Amino acid sequence: MNKNDLVSALADTAGLTKADASRAVDGMLNCITTSLRKGKDVRLVGFGTFSVAKRNASAGRNPRTGEKIEIPAAKRPRFSAGKALKEAVNR
Repeated sequence: MNKNDLVSALADTAGLTKADASRAVDGMLNCITTSLRKGKDVRLVGFGTFSVAKRNASAGRNPRTGEKIEIPAAKRPRFSAGKALKEAVNR
């Protein structure tokens, strides 16, 4: 399912127009992104938790040349599925 499929499914399920459903999906994704950017977790009970994980800097190698390179520290978004979502997927 891609974003357009999600918008269509939301429009059908909630009885919205596709334009309203698109604004709702965009708004939800924007809220999640903004919260993660501020370092806050987003917990959707039964669905899961979006959070930010910190990855430390590390040393690596360029696979072509074998040259050592420094991989900088970074923040990565994470998603941990909630119990209800896990159970629904495994039925």
